[in-house]
Amino acid sequence: MFHAIPGILSDEEAAAIRAEAAGLRFADGKATAGRHAKLVKNNEQAAGSPELEAIFTKVRNALTSHAGFMSAARPARFSRFLLARYQPGMEYGSHVDDAMMAGVRTDVSFTVFLSPLEDYDGGGLVIEDTLEDRLIRLDTGSVFVYPSNTVHRVEPVTSGERLAVVGWAQSLVRDPAQRQILFDLDAAVEEAAAAAPGSDHFKRLARSRSNLLRMWAEI
Repeated sequence: MFHAIPGILSDEEAAAIRAEAAGLRFADGKATAGRHAKLVKNNEQAAGSPELEAIFTKVRNALTSHAGFMSAARPARFSRFLLARYQPGMEYGSHVDDAMMAGVRTDVSFTVFLSPLEDYDGGGLVIEDTLEDRLIRLDTGSVFVYPSNTVHRVEPVTSGERLAVVGWAQSLVRDPAQRQILFDLDAAVEEAAAAAPGSDHFKRLARSRSNLLRMWAEI
């Protein structure tokens, strides 16, 4: 269950966050890494402040008001947000995110890309699996959503600056395969509603989605 979703933030919103981030204090990213991740993590993260929390509130509001993100992640609660900065030579080696953060189970990880692609080279988010590595580089304002049990890394930035908000959520639906089924059903329900909102086809799809969510959701 991997989803690249554009338009979480407008270009103007992302630019405003970059401007706000320029005034923040950044520290070694190892401070928030797990015991093993510290060995491969080389980036910077914004230190806590009211200004940083204001950025996180903007990002959280953008995510929770976007139907595509809510369908992909179905967040019950967010565990943590971080504002990560990569400058030339910085990277984050292969790792798996911690299963628990701030007392919340991490089912879904996401990266909100804040820097335009032309502003930096390298710095791709790489998803590793048994067949191949998948390189993810999305333009400003986009979010990439993926299961937190995924092995992944951030390649070295070779020039410029890569700025992103990363975060984690506990999902109403723990199993990523079940989340994918519901995501597909969301799309099918919307298509049926647009074509014939009162049809038996629409009602069967909507009923199936609701019943599966009723079976799988954990409150």
